[in-house]
Amino acid sequence: MLSDKTDTWVPVALSQDLPAGQAMPAWTPAGPIALWRSQSGRLAASADRCPHRGMRLSHGFVRGEALSCIYHGWSYSQAGRCLRIPAHPNLTPPETIRVATRLVEEAGGIVWVADGEPDGKPPLFEDYVPLRSLTARAGRSALSAAAGTKAAAEGFAWPAPGAPAIRLLTIPQETAETLIHVLVPADCGASGRIAASRAAESLRRMAERIEAKGAAS
Repeated sequence: MLSDKTDTWVPVALSQDLPAGQAMPAWTPAGPIALWRSQSGRLAASADRCPHRGMRLSHGFVRGEALSCIYHGWSYSQAGRCLRIPAHPNLTPPETIRVATRLVEEAGGIVWVADGEPDGKPPLFEDYVPLRSLTARAGRSALSAAAGTKAAAEGFAWPAPGAPAIRLLTIPQETAETLIHVLVPADCGASGRIAASRAAESLRRMAERIEAKGAAS
C-alpha cells in the first residue's frame, strides 16, 4: 500500500532508470537512501551516508557487487558491511563498520523500498507497465486537484484527456516536490504512450500552477 505511514512499500524508482553497475539517490519518508544495482543485477538500498566522513553514498560508484564511497573509497556490501578501506589494504574492516540497509524489491518494473516492516509484497499492477518518471514542484493535494480526482491508496487512476487511462504513483520528496511514476496500460501502443507522456507533463504544469497560486494567496 502507498501511504505517508510507516510499515509500507515506497516506489522509489523505475527499474529501467537503474541499470547494472549504477547508483542513484532516492527518498522515502524514513529519509534518503542510496539505491544501487550491482554488476550482476542485484538491487540494494543503503542509508545515503558513509560512516567514515558522512559523504552521500549515492554519489559513489559500483564495483562488482559492492558500493564504494566517492570520497575515500570505503566499500560496502549489499548487506551493509564494510568490505574494504583503500588506505589500509591489508586490514579486514571490523564488523562494527556498517551502513544501514533497507529491504528492497522489484515488481512490475518498479523498485520498491520498505519503510518500516510492511506486510506482504509490494503492489503489482498486472495490467499496467511503467512509462516514465517526472518530478513536480507541487504537493499531492495540488496533483489531485489538477487530476480532478481523489488520491487512492495506490496512487491516482486518471482518465487523461486524449490519452489512455493512466495510473500515477506519487511519492513526496525531501524538497517539497513530488516524484511521479507514470504507468500506462500494458497493451498501449507507441502513439498512446506519447499521448500519455504529454498528458502527464500537462498535469505536472497544472499542479505547479495550483501550488504556486496557493502559496501566493
